[in-house]
Amino acid sequence: MVQWDVFTSRPLEGNSLAVFLDGRGLTDAEMQALAKEMNLSETTFILPRDAATERERGIRVRIFTVQEELPFAGHPTLGTAFALRARGSEDRGDQKKSGAAQVVLELNVGKVPVNFEDSAGQPAFGEMTQINPTFGIQHERGAIARALGLRVEDFDDSLPIETVSTGLPYTVTPLKSLAVMRNLQIDLNRGTEYLAQTAGRFFYFVTRETVDRDARLHARMLFYNGEDPATGSAAGCAAAWMATHGVAKPDERVLIEQGVEMKRPSRIFVRASRSDNRVVNVRVGGNSVEILRGEVFL
Repeated sequence: MVQWDVFTSRPLEGNSLAVFLDGRGLTDAEMQALAKEMNLSETTFILPRDAATERERGIRVRIFTVQEELPFAGHPTLGTAFALRARGSEDRGDQKKSGAAQVVLELNVGKVPVNFEDSAGQPAFGEMTQINPTFGIQHERGAIARALGLRVEDFDDSLPIETVSTGLPYTVTPLKSLAVMRNLQIDLNRGTEYLAQTAGRFFYFVTRETVDRDARLHARMLFYNGEDPATGSAAGCAAAWMATHGVAKPDERVLIEQGVEMKRPSRIFVRASRSDNRVVNVRVGGNSVEILRGEVFL
């Protein structure tokens, strides 16, 4: 088992991820129990297959939170790809060799490629291509305010609250300021009930006021395991949302900062294309650093 800090190039920042390098032989219940034992936002399990299958279909990976298996999640995808890339040339399959330009994962949602950029003197940068977005409903601010225990004036009324999915549906919720974001307290139970009625899974709170001048959005994601320092799947939804509503230009790579309030600052780089009036080619990237290696005894 290895642990990586994802969406950062600095140890002890970003979002931690536990990666079990060979999950063959583990039952579903054991995977779920191990994820709970790790007590991180997510834990992944690599299920090695023969080289020909991996070249054709990708490297099989399953993703678990402390409570459930997910079809897709961003920081586990990126971190697992970094872990596979770092394993070295002794592993089977060309794409597992150290320094590979691309690693393709087969997740429950399907194939997700992660491409790597290497620049002299800089940490490696990985960028995943998420599945094309689907847009759900736009929400009435009063309904969201009542569900979460917020005030209507807490929201940015120049942008819509909208559910978007690139594999996992998030309700992108723009707030008006950093002050509102920093003091954010929500009724999680009522919010979850509201999402269940509107085909969402989680809220992704964003504001155009940022700590880092280079960032386009400041974000937070609160869920049943507390707060997530970096949410790559939600960032992909936000990238599609930004490209749709003019917050970012098509194919413009912009920075989302997250995890600041919990002192786990994360830097998530996103971009999305437009084709025939549709948002496509959503990409989410960042750095990752290995922080821990260990063994688990069952």
